[in-house]
Amino acid sequence: MEMASIVNQYYTDYLDKHGQKALPSHLKTLNAIRRCRTVSSGELYVKCPECDHSEWRPLSCGNRHCPKCQNHATSQWVDKQQVKLLPVPYFMVTFTLPQEFRSLVYHHQKIAYTLLFNCVASTLKTFGLNPKHLGAEIGMTMVLHTNSRRLNFHPHIHAVVPGGGVDKRCRLWKRVKTDYLFNHQALAMVFRARFLTGLKEADLRIPKNTPAKWVVDCTEAGKGIYALKYLSRYLYRGVISEKNIVSNRDGLITFKYIDSDTGNTKYRRLKGEDFLHLIVQHVLPRGFRRVRDYGFLHGNAKRLRSLIQLILRVRIPPIKSRPRPAFKCSCCKSDMVVWAFRRYGERPG
Repeated sequence: MEMASIVNQYYTDYLDKHGQKALPSHLKTLNAIRRCRTVSSGELYVKCPECDHSEWRPLSCGNRHCPKCQNHATSQWVDKQQVKLLPVPYFMVTFTLPQEFRSLVYHHQKIAYTLLFNCVASTLKTFGLNPKHLGAEIGMTMVLHTNSRRLNFHPHIHAVVPGGGVDKRCRLWKRVKTDYLFNHQALAMVFRARFLTGLKEADLRIPKNTPAKWVVDCTEAGKGIYALKYLSRYLYRGVISEKNIVSNRDGLITFKYIDSDTGNTKYRRLKGEDFLHLIVQHVLPRGFRRVRDYGFLHGNAKRLRSLIQLILRVRIPPIKSRPRPAFKCSCCKSDMVVWAFRRYGERPG
């Protein structure tokens, strides 16, 4: 089931029902998906060096919310993160905003998402530097998710944290002693206080029914690579895979998801125009980065990271440039060579 055909079919109905609430970024994303891998996105003229077969191939749209695009960017991100992996246990820490804040966050996304990143990062750094917990500077990779498994608006941040930190003054690595990072209830209390303070400073109204207890989950993540690969699925390719869209029948879209409580496969059915509205809720503000590194995992902390790798005797594998997938010849299956490019409306050369 292709997303482009669904968008084409229900685009007019979506505008009639939700058009007044749609942001320019929502419409831009839907139109990019409609054009993806059609002549409207441009074409490449490719030729096979083996059998001399040639043809025009349509380009992808390149939109980071398109379910067909950015697979190469995802693979490159995983490659870069693997170079930073350390021989220590890893933890996945998830910070979730209560449902009472979802409307506020949705209507002030850039401010609220930035505040969410800052509060999560500062909370984890504070716990790491506290001598009662670790007494060292930690590193973390954080990814913003805006959806639940049912695709409802549900902003939260996953942080992948190595189980230890560096004492820069003593040039010493401090490892966590058990399978336990930080107390999740204490993390939630500090996170709540800082987020509410940030909202006040930004002159945003705090909901009256704000709960006293917030949810932070902290679990082991093995060697870390599994958590990173899990997060990579949601970085550049939208919130739903086309293989999870089960049917499009009688004006209704049905998709499947895994229930987080039971682990069972469940199904959700919506009108086509409401399904598109559900999808575009998760389009991020222009230029906003979904994934960020902090501490010794930050891009500007190479010297500190080199010190840690030296202390832990880490062998750094050479970074190999991952080539983009080549067009395959439809006749002999050889790699084809790009000869020319044209945009929509241009005459063939």
